[in-house]
Parts: sequence; structure tokens; C-alpha cells
Amino acid sequence: MEPTRQNRNLENRTMIWIIAAVAVLFGIMTIKSGGQVLFGDESYRVAAGDYVPFVLGFNFSAGFLYIMAGTGIALLKQWSVWLSLLIAGSTLLVFALFGFHIYTDAAYEIRTVAAMTLRSTVWVVIFAVAYRQLLGRS
Repeated sequence: MEPTRQNRNLENRTMIWIIAAVAVLFGIMTIKSGGQVLFGDESYRVAAGDYVPFVLGFNFSAGFLYIMAGTGIALLKQWSVWLSLLIAGSTLLVFALFGFHIYTDAAYEIRTVAAMTLRSTVWVVIFAVAYRQLLGRS
């Protein structure tokens, strides 16, 4: 049995709210954790271990864009789709540069690999869902 138009609209709206909430919460957590290392006392930097400054700086800055994109998605703004693509693409680029950093035998934390994998996956998915839901393309 095919879902009714009303059910599809409710499903679409629910999906939009989910990805918007994920984007905003991810942004808040990113700003908080990155800000602690960048601007907090020495204990945060020690706890971060061998963090890579350009990755940390990018992620902290991107956290503000995460909130902007999530808000735009919640408000059904088409520009938020393209901002999500920019975030996904730039995250993948920084991840690749981080890979080069690792290749050169520079210090890093394995948790940064996991975090960048998560960030990349989350933003590719957010972009794909936003693209489909807000631009009506599959």
C-alpha cells in the first residue's frame, strides 16, 4: 500500500527536523570541545594529546557553520543544502590533508581519525538528505 501524501509530508518533515537537530547539536558540541582546547586552561590541551592544530582550528570554525546549516535546514532554506555541501567537501579536504600529515610521520591522535571519519560521514549524509528533502531531488 502506497503511503498517503500527508504521511509522506510528515515523514519528510520528520527527517528534516532530525538532520537539522543533528547539525545544530553537532555544532554546539564541536564549538565546546574545540573551544576548550583552544581557549581553555592547559589541562584541556594536555587531555587532547597530540592534536593537530589545523584540524582543530578547522573543526572549531566549522562548528559555527554546522549551527547555521542546521538552522537553515529547519527553516527549509535552500541555501542550507549548499552550505551542507560546502561543509561536507571542506571536511573531506581537511581529512585528506590530515591523512598527508599522518603520512609524513607527524604526531596525531587515533581518535582524530575516528572523529574526522564521523564528521565526514555525518555531513555527507546531512547534505544528501537535505538535497533530497529540500530540493526534491533523489
